[in-house]
Amino acid sequence: MLCFLMMLKTVLAAWMRLKYPHIAIGALASSAPILQFEDIVPTETFYNIVSNDFRRESSSCFNTIKASWDALVTEGQKDNGLVQLTKTFRLCRELKKIDDLSDWLDSAYSYLAMVNYPYPAEFVMPLPGHPIKEVCRKIDDCPDGTSTLERVFEGVSIFYNYTGQAECFELEDTSAVGTDGWNWQACTEMVMPMSSRDASMFPTYDFNLSSFEEECLKNYNVKPRPTWITTEYGGHDIKATLKAFGSNIIFSNGLLDPWSGGSVLQNVSETIVALVAEEGAHHLDLRFSTKDDPKWLIEQRETEIKLIEGWIEKFYQERKADFGM
Repeated sequence: MLCFLMMLKTVLAAWMRLKYPHIAIGALASSAPILQFEDIVPTETFYNIVSNDFRRESSSCFNTIKASWDALVTEGQKDNGLVQLTKTFRLCRELKKIDDLSDWLDSAYSYLAMVNYPYPAEFVMPLPGHPIKEVCRKIDDCPDGTSTLERVFEGVSIFYNYTGQAECFELEDTSAVGTDGWNWQACTEMVMPMSSRDASMFPTYDFNLSSFEEECLKNYNVKPRPTWITTEYGGHDIKATLKAFGSNIIFSNGLLDPWSGGSVLQNVSETIVALVAEEGAHHLDLRFSTKDDPKWLIEQRETEIKLIEGWIEKFYQERKADFGM
């Protein structure tokens, strides 16, 4: 069996090969953040990458988004401020908490970084090619006098309403991938500490395990196990672990994908290979091929196929030799 998985399930592809090498003869772990646990990578890595994806398109876009969080709080604290925010962002229901709107915006920016594909796609939402470029163009091209929050609304409308069919917006997750299952998993085994520093375009905050535990108990009546993944699969010295116990794993990553910061970005051995694409987004190599695929993506897939064919060939050669004894 060969393991090919998408989204955060890609970590399972790598772990499946490590735990059950007699079942899985190899794994393509695309955009697999197997190091996004405990303190293995800096907790601000994810949001730094999201922020850099926007900054590389437009520094003014980055600065507008960065300024928008304080603008949200300022507006929300005014008399009838929540009513005004409801109108500005064309919400279907009256806004009750500023945090709900902040989370909605945070989600859009994070997903945009993940699916910043070079061609139109509908993986999370119907989106144009290079969606961050389009979001920033919308933000930057607003006429003079447009407020920060109005600019931000124009930008995120690319994510939430690229088709132009939405008359209003629900703050609950409406993406094709959904988050309910993931939120429960993050509260049990997949505890990925994240924070934001001043260098990013997001509000600064630190990961607080105690607060996280309280939230998980409140929402799911479960207590997180933050060290379970590293105990079960390793991680703190992943190179030594993979070199000693692993083989036949491809870690493919696009550096535009915020999850790449928690993955393996260097070759570990001849059979544990890292394929890194500067212009790649989330598991772009596992998407269907299109006429718009860039040359580097075509070449990367050819490399992956060649490596996998080598695994299969060696597997059958060794089986043949064993049965011939």
